[in-house]
Amino acid sequence: MKFETLRIIRDEHTALSAMLQSLLALVRQGPGDAPERFFDVVRAMLFYIDEFPEKQHHPKESNLLFPRVARVAPHTMATIEQLERDHMQGETVVRDLQHKLLAWELLGESRRKTFVDDVERYIGFYLEHMRLEETVILPEAEAHLTEEDRRELDAAFSRHVDPLVSMHKNVGHEAPAHDPAFDRLFTRIVMRAPAPIGLG
Repeated sequence: MKFETLRIIRDEHTALSAMLQSLLALVRQGPGDAPERFFDVVRAMLFYIDEFPEKQHHPKESNLLFPRVARVAPHTMATIEQLERDHMQGETVVRDLQHKLLAWELLGESRRKTFVDDVERYIGFYLEHMRLEETVILPEAEAHLTEEDRRELDAAFSRHVDPLVSMHKNVGHEAPAHDPAFDRLFTRIVMRAPAPIGLG
């Protein structure tokens, strides 16, 4: 039986990784001679991270996937506890980055280094978080969860499709349904951010 949940999680990780790489490239490059454009797109990227991965992706993992994996593979508990700690602090860290970006924008260069250093730390933290999920949790889910577990997870994970996934994949087949309210946000990001997520 095909396990859609794992595909969805991996797709969302791939899309988010592309967003994080573009964010890092953009932040290291700096505002140049277009500060308004720079701060606008960085703000949009941080808003996306706060809006979808933190509020949709992580709760489904914490509430639905992790408890099932802990039940069938108790040796993963230490990793699950680490991932849960990551989830608990993730939203706070993103909000702090949004505040530090605003400080840089309003108060100038003296606030730049703090923001850049914190973004670099956050991206390293997030990439390691996704690596742990993909190398420890997902293989155990694939190997041990029952068909009933899979059906329930597939139904839950298919309910809210990350709009970044359909935009990032763009491989010619019908994109999964998503909230059209996000279209303007992603147009702004794609047109202004550097590769791999954008054209800027």
